[in-house]
Amino acid sequence: MTRILITSGPTRQYLDPVRYLTNASSGRMGAALAAAALNLGHEVIVISGPVEVEYPREATVLPVVSTEEMLSSARETFVDCDGLIGAAAPCDYRPLHVKPSKISKTGEPLLLKLIETDDVVAILGAEKARRWVVGFALETEDHRLRALAKLERKHCDLMISNGVEAMDSADNRVEILAPDGEVLSTAAGNKTLVAEQILSVIQQRLID
Repeated sequence: MTRILITSGPTRQYLDPVRYLTNASSGRMGAALAAAALNLGHEVIVISGPVEVEYPREATVLPVVSTEEMLSSARETFVDCDGLIGAAAPCDYRPLHVKPSKISKTGEPLLLKLIETDDVVAILGAEKARRWVVGFALETEDHRLRALAKLERKHCDLMISNGVEAMDSADNRVEILAPDGEVLSTAAGNKTLVAEQILSVIQQRLID
């Protein structure tokens, strides 16, 4: 039995006690991947940002809110796992300063200074040792080129390339890319079917 860690859903970076930056990730892809991995007999741990989707009962689910929390939980959990599927869409930016009280309207433009958050998959990829890492690359242009660049930079063993239409959708269309640039498989349709195809490639390339 392989122990697989899956990151899923969005994260939130608070500006003040009530407002935050986030994205439209629903967690559906992560839930579908968890179900597909469980159906193959693997143990699954999901680290999930705030979502409404339900994960399979057989999976261990660790809820987080911020990108920092996701990274901390993932680093701690990955130590005892065989592989990682980074399906989450962590918020890439956070405010330099979080206001301790609600920001009031003044009638003037509000200027926010944002800094990049840590890249969860890149950090775990650099620390993977003998474990494997599968990343997701969601791009609006030059999908394959940008996905392969991310594969190399994040030390991934496979990269799943998809487009912005996957966000908060029941369907997805992906290319599964190898480090040498080969397109190992393509899949399109509902996320359950796409997840099964992704797990089939992972099973053949990284587990068997």
